[in-house]
Amino acid sequence: MNAVADRLERHQVVLYLVAIVVGLLVGLSAPGAGPGLARGIDPVLGALLYVTFLQVPASALLRAVRDVRFLGSVVLVNFVAVPVVVAVLFLFAPADQAVQIGILLVLLCPCVDYVIVFSGLAGGDSRRLLAATPVLLLLQFLTLPVFLFVFLGSDLADVVDVQPFISAFVKLIVIPLALAWLTQWWSSRHRSGEQFSGVVSVAMVPLMMAVLGLVVASQVPAIDDGFGSVFRVVPIYVVFLVVMPIVGLLVGRLFALDVPARRSVVFSGATRNSLVVLPLALALPAGFELAAAVVVTQTLVEVIGMVIYVRVVPMLVPAR
Repeated sequence: MNAVADRLERHQVVLYLVAIVVGLLVGLSAPGAGPGLARGIDPVLGALLYVTFLQVPASALLRAVRDVRFLGSVVLVNFVAVPVVVAVLFLFAPADQAVQIGILLVLLCPCVDYVIVFSGLAGGDSRRLLAATPVLLLLQFLTLPVFLFVFLGSDLADVVDVQPFISAFVKLIVIPLALAWLTQWWSSRHRSGEQFSGVVSVAMVPLMMAVLGLVVASQVPAIDDGFGSVFRVVPIYVVFLVVMPIVGLLVGRLFALDVPARRSVVFSGATRNSLVVLPLALALPAGFELAAAVVVTQTLVEVIGMVIYVRVVPMLVPAR
């Protein structure tokens, strides 16, 4: 099992790109399958986060939560610096309201899932970042309505239903984390639990591939229908990915973090919560269908960006 897991981890970035390409082909060849595929996103994403949480002992998570400097840095980056960057980029957003809502939904919410994987590939501190995920998800749930009101005004801000966010917090953080802790307890006391944990740990890369493939396949028909409007947001996402490493580096230096923590801060500021906010975009009323396509487009741009980040961030934050 260890050999299989090591092989998957060595080639995971290529496998993720393959999953996206397969998702594109499925979405374009069978657009009618989109709604059915979309229903599979949350269960698979929940399973992915369960396996992710399983990799870090509960005691390590509790210690990391008390790391005030690291938590302060990721909160400052994501809820102070990012809104300022988004405010500038939003000046260049298309006038279409659905597109604007999609941009804000995805850029104002920090990632809580595959950021841990990519940060780890670049030598970041996955345990600290993993410990910060519940805090980041809770804070974005509290701040998103405020940010939408500031950017869009009360009329459009009220269009977004926050109920899917509450559901996402329970399904994607509370339940997977509780199950992971129960599995760790089982594994520490019984040989069968240890064997189960070993088998499940191999599933991380395949689950990530499944999530990316499902997201792309289920939403690519909407991207195809509104290609002109959606394509115009790509430069905004690219500029965001270029600017945020600079912000993350400055904040990491300000808080005097060690090298792995600084790399994780860079990734946290740059990666967005597209997989979790997608249900919010899909829950928008008629006339706002393009919002989901805008969110998925950010995923496509970001995954390519993360492949580059894995190589570049260690050079920006070299090991001493």
